[in-house]
Amino acid sequence: MAKGSKKYLAALEKVDRDKFYDAAEGIELVKEIDYANFDASVEVAYKLGVDPKQADQQLRGATVLPHGSGKTQTVLVFAKGDAAKAAEDAGADYVGDTGLVERVQAGWLDFDIVVAAPDMMAEVGKLGRILGPKGLMPNPKTGTVTPDVAKAVKDIKAGQVTYRLDRQSNVHVTIGKVSFTPDELQDNLAAIHDIILKNRPAAISRLAYLKNVTIASTFGPGVKLDPSTIIK
Repeated sequence: MAKGSKKYLAALEKVDRDKFYDAAEGIELVKEIDYANFDASVEVAYKLGVDPKQADQQLRGATVLPHGSGKTQTVLVFAKGDAAKAAEDAGADYVGDTGLVERVQAGWLDFDIVVAAPDMMAEVGKLGRILGPKGLMPNPKTGTVTPDVAKAVKDIKAGQVTYRLDRQSNVHVTIGKVSFTPDELQDNLAAIHDIILKNRPAAISRLAYLKNVTIASTFGPGVKLDPSTIIK
């Protein structure tokens, strides 16, 4: 028997859990059954037929969604000299070098994303135990370790999202807010779906790759989608 709040159970009753919804229909349903008293996020979850222990079957990166993510991200940049000035001009919320490293070491974590210039990584590496468990450690694969820190900041502010395969072979990505139009959500979903498809490991067949695709709002129940309907 399903457990949850009355609002959740009422929303769940509107979902056919045996059905794979057309993407447009599924998005409309997620918007309809959302019951949060704020502008909730909408997330897509992929269950993939890959082995996360295999190096050639990893999936990690970042992309700027066509309509942004709807989130306001606080960006911290570790840089010095001209790179620091460029990051500030691009709209970074916090910019610094050694002093900023020490501030984070002291327990300050009032930011959402960390970007670092390559020449700062020796210092930033000291923060691995602090930033790593929170998923905040800069990484070249997500574009957060880069000599062009200004571009990284602009991309993040423009609605960049990151994606990463977890230990259970799942990928979770925010595709917008409930307040987005259905077309905006489907465009964002299609952009992520295209990336997922293009990153299929050569050793995995198309049939075995996509196990399940589900979308949901922050508190709402999941709605399973027919993958073939996601890209218009």
